Amino acid sequence: MLKILNIISDSNIGGAGRCLFNFLKYYDRKKFAVKVVVPKGSLLKPEIEKLKTKVIEIDGIADKSFDYKAIRKLNKIIKKENPDVVHTHGTITGRISGKICGKKVVYTRHSVFPVSPRIKKGIGRIVNKYANEFLADDIIAVADAAKQNLTDGGIAPEKIKVILNGVEQIESISPEEIAQTKQKYHIEENDFVIGILARLNIVKGHKYLIEATEMLKKEGRKVKILIAGTGDMETELKQIVKQKCLDDIVIFTGFLSDVRSFLSVLDLQVNASYGTEATSLALLEGMSLGIPAVVSNYGGNPGVITHGENGYIFESQNSNDLFRYLKKAMDEKEIYEYMQKKSKEIFQQKFTAKMYARNIEKVYEDLFVKKG
Repeated sequence: MLKILNIISDSNIGGAGRCLFNFLKYYDRKKFAVKVVVPKGSLLKPEIEKLKTKVIEIDGIADKSFDYKAIRKLNKIIKKENPDVVHTHGTITGRISGKICGKKVVYTRHSVFPVSPRIKKGIGRIVNKYANEFLADDIIAVADAAKQNLTDGGIAPEKIKVILNGVEQIESISPEEIAQTKQKYHIEENDFVIGILARLNIVKGHKYLIEATEMLKKEGRKVKILIAGTGDMETELKQIVKQKCLDDIVIFTGFLSDVRSFLSVLDLQVNASYGTEATSLALLEGMSLGIPAVVSNYGGNPGVITHGENGYIFESQNSNDLFRYLKKAMDEKEIYEYMQKKSKEIFQQKFTAKMYARNIEKVYEDLFVKKG
């Protein structure tokens, strides 16, 4: 049995944490013994414990990629737990400690970040390349875009494995629950319902959806736009909606602890991100219910949505192009129904949580055999 120690520095629950949850739900407990290190007070702790997994808390790593003071603390934990593999999620501190303790180290890149000019060329690129390759025996990217992001920083492509994120199939809700949700959000019988589920942050591109919505309203389209989530742009986005007189068709749902009801009333999902997006888990969850999507051509979106198959891809930060494809999805019923079917098919073929867990397990096993 292989002993795996995951180290994640997130204090809140984000994409990396949710991917870890999915692995913990489906990994083979006969082959692997898994424990997780989290920052003290992290919201991840109770959720991981619900999955019958031991959690070790530590000071000094909360939402930090590097903290030299935490290295000694992590060293003690690694020596005590004596794992075969240390798997880090973004934290350089964890990788350094893993190597100091002589362990095999796996690093997952969950996001896409702008590559600093300092490491795009010259000595910075060389240092970044060898630092990353030395500190990890295997590097996992959750999308082709994340892999490209890493190679732009000088890391050899052959060093990186692409393992697509996976999520659980979203369970359908009852007709009564659907009716209640529609009533809650003032959705009328013939409304075409478009939703976006993302942190209310500038790089998520909500303003482009709002601008496209204004165009839809001017054409007399019967739509409802549901914006789910919270964030630092919430007040500003609500002001924009009010200024554009869209209060009657744009609904802010706030934070949703359970997305089933939200997704179950959607006809179409939108992802307008233009920064940090590797793979949107919300898109995958929508696909599991057969919901097509219109997405920006940024980051990992084109790896999830195939244009004309399970949705459409629009030019990032271009509300006119987004408007064009929203109309296309609304107007072409036969193509829309085809995309509904393909969304479910592609989800089952590529994006289930079980597939994700199996693929991560294979990295551990191959690494153990290869380096053992």
